[in-house]
Amino acid sequence: MSIQTINPTTNEVVMSFDEMTDSTVNTAVAQAASAYNDWRKTSFAHRAQLLHKVADLMRAKKEQLAKLITLEMGKLLSQAEGEIVLSADIIDYYADHGAKFLADKRLSPKYGEAFIRYSPIGVLLGVEPWNFPFYQVARFAAPNIMIGNTVLVKHASNVPQCALAIEDLFKEAEAPAGLYTNLFISGKRASALVSDVRIKGVSLTGSEAAGASLAAEAGKHLKKSVLELGGSDAFIILEDADIDKTVEWAVVGRMNNNGECCVAAKRFIAVEAIADEFIKKFTDKLSKLKVGDPMDPATELGPLCNEAAAVQIADQVSRSVSAGARLLLGGKRVNRKGAFMEPTILTDLHPGIPAYHEELFGPVASFYRVKDEQAAIDLANDSDFGLGGSVFTGDVERGRRVADQIDTGMVFINHPTWTQADLPFGGTKGSGYGRELSELGIDEFVNKKLIRTSALSDPF
Repeated sequence: MSIQTINPTTNEVVMSFDEMTDSTVNTAVAQAASAYNDWRKTSFAHRAQLLHKVADLMRAKKEQLAKLITLEMGKLLSQAEGEIVLSADIIDYYADHGAKFLADKRLSPKYGEAFIRYSPIGVLLGVEPWNFPFYQVARFAAPNIMIGNTVLVKHASNVPQCALAIEDLFKEAEAPAGLYTNLFISGKRASALVSDVRIKGVSLTGSEAAGASLAAEAGKHLKKSVLELGGSDAFIILEDADIDKTVEWAVVGRMNNNGECCVAAKRFIAVEAIADEFIKKFTDKLSKLKVGDPMDPATELGPLCNEAAAVQIADQVSRSVSAGARLLLGGKRVNRKGAFMEPTILTDLHPGIPAYHEELFGPVASFYRVKDEQAAIDLANDSDFGLGGSVFTGDVERGRRVADQIDTGMVFINHPTWTQADLPFGGTKGSGYGRELSELGIDEFVNKKLIRTSALSDPF
């Protein structure tokens, strides 16, 4: 497997790393298991103190860490800095609230006394993606370390310097050896590692294929898994929406992170009454985006994460047009070095066209016009994915009624799907299962142990 930093702005190799040997991985797992035996006995206050140190270090190193993100996967530098801040906030959130979330829950049984005690389960394996290389790790590692588990992280092979930087933050915070460990291994080896009896649970954010592989191994070995997979979020515009503000959010929702976001707005569904106005203004905004070096503060759209991703999305557009889709904007690679793709809008989509069914992970939007609200709901639900979605309307109660009928794990009203520490994140259908972030995110990899005390006179 190739573990390399390849700058997507230039497609040049910057640094290469060797994959770990089986012996090195075995030693890492053994160290994580040993660390767990001690870490599980520490207090919530002790765990919180460590996490706060990691968050503080992350903020102190924001500029250099953000530049690593931009170098390795092409995120706009300002957005990379925002990711570092968000990641630190998530770590602090669990340090601040973990003890309360994990406190004993008193029950009221018919006889006797009882409570639920939340206990750690052991060593966890996290398989994390490249598109948010710090945020994705923070939302997996922070709650589980607060629980008392230890974590092994197999990060994406194209962000190795980010992977090492996160491990170094824990080392600098004086975390015990084995509490947080980076693994330079392939996805295939990560799936095989699930069978190791010392690993008690697995979490993956990534593609459907990778999720299916990991979940199959977890199921075979009776281990808990959490999956956050792809998304094809609907962005519904009703006739009473503020169109100018909606268009602003549409640009952000589609082009944030260069369009490489699981919860990016990907399918824009406008009711007939305002469809022409929306698409005209949306097209105009996208056509004026400045494409260029993501390190340049003036750049509004950077490269995709690597050349393979750019080739793939250009192929999806080409295959969709060949199958009958119509281009409203863009559709080609940018004529410059690097993994760049033009801002693109496809329309006249119907079942059978690739872009109707596939996730478009890049700066490509699908536009649909529909008769009315019900048609918008039906189209939003006509997807194998179920991660997030959004509804834009001047009537919040109407927005809630529509949101209630959309089959996804998250729906935002008058805002693109997004994330923050105190909101649960996760999907349904082909977008996976389980939740991360908020109190729900600390509730996945725990043993919810019932402890009951009975009087000798209580009935059997």
